[in-house]
Amino acid sequence: MNLASVAGEPDRRLVFVSFNQDSSSLAVGTKDGYQLYSLNNVDKLELIHRNEVEKEACIVARLFSSSLIAVVSLASPRKLKVCHFKKETEICNYSYSNSILAVKLNRQRLIVCLEESLYVHNIRDMKVIHTIRSISANPNGLCDLSCSNECSYLAYPGSSRSGTVQIFDTITLRSVATIPAHDNPLAALSFNLSGNKIATASEKGTVIRVFSVPDGAKLFEFRRGVKRCVTISSLAFSADSLFLAASSNTETVHVFKLEKKEDRPTEEPHSWTGYVTSAFKSSASYLPTQVTEVFNQFRAFATCRLDQSGLRTICSLTTIQKVLYVLVVSEDGMLHAFTLDPLDGGDCKSIKAHRIDVLESISARRDSNADRPLLSQKKSSPPSAEKTRTKSSSDSPASDSQSYQDVETAGGSPPDALKLDDDSEFPPMSPHDS
Repeated sequence: MNLASVAGEPDRRLVFVSFNQDSSSLAVGTKDGYQLYSLNNVDKLELIHRNEVEKEACIVARLFSSSLIAVVSLASPRKLKVCHFKKETEICNYSYSNSILAVKLNRQRLIVCLEESLYVHNIRDMKVIHTIRSISANPNGLCDLSCSNECSYLAYPGSSRSGTVQIFDTITLRSVATIPAHDNPLAALSFNLSGNKIATASEKGTVIRVFSVPDGAKLFEFRRGVKRCVTISSLAFSADSLFLAASSNTETVHVFKLEKKEDRPTEEPHSWTGYVTSAFKSSASYLPTQVTEVFNQFRAFATCRLDQSGLRTICSLTTIQKVLYVLVVSEDGMLHAFTLDPLDGGDCKSIKAHRIDVLESISARRDSNADRPLLSQKKSSPPSAEKTRTKSSSDSPASDSQSYQDVETAGGSPPDALKLDDDSEFPPMSPHDS
């Protein structure tokens, strides 16, 4: 969640926050720099890295639990830096024609989203292999990249006037589906961990839908509510894709259960409510499609309630020490942890709240003073900018795409090959590594 628009407020230090692909860590950008937290304990956040050089980091994207991160700052909003934060080295950096609005990573691709174009990088050597041009205006940088080893789908808005989702295969470099998800423009979209489902919400904020990927068939439809106008800011699946959380600018985070409800035998009504319900059901076949769809929409399985409304939030569903939690970060710099009962749902219990918008010292979070804290990222003088032109491996790219793109590589030539599968090169980080 990019909070750059509110960064100028004197009481707000948080600029950016995001969970990594499997919600095992949290990246936080503040006015003073950025830091990474491990999410393996809800009682105490474990700081694993901090950087005081990149002030006002407005994007910090980490590749799972490795030491590979992509960083963009408000001081240089058109420049992407790819770094190895354990070695405190910069792998490469790229400059683009306009401000970078979002960066997505998986083990095959790195995606850079501008307002009217998307760049597909091969993450092994960081070269640009494809560019999707002339997309519909996307000022919020809305997009998502699936994280499965079996597929690498990119989703982005297909229209600025309606809620169409475009699905693009970043391996074959072809458009594979166009999903007419909503009548109104999209506000949020998110893949599940395996990349075979995508959840969507529109600017209207009342209905959330789940579609299969890549065929685009509608699987579920959930109703968040109709009492007030809201802006849904994030959608998040659980690792097993059984639950879906939705956060907004209200104090309530909704959790839906993705299971088909079995039809039960019709019983004779024994009350006035029963007669009314039976009458509605029996007449549903004669009602307009829009009305019958409302009857078929599922309500929230569980809810989490924050103390304050009107704040933008981002949520995640993750299992920590065999307990399923809903994690919610609000723009006031607080991380909230709620337990979720996977059987009964209902009101989720608030367990812990942490402040994350203050740049902390790693040494202060350790029990032993003998441990050496990680240093800030080293600064180096980049060589003069040069143009790199890279051809795509696609023989016939999609009509709205181009098979090459001129990008300034101010950090020198991209690496020959990043050994992402080699733990000695890009090791998963633990809080006590030095």
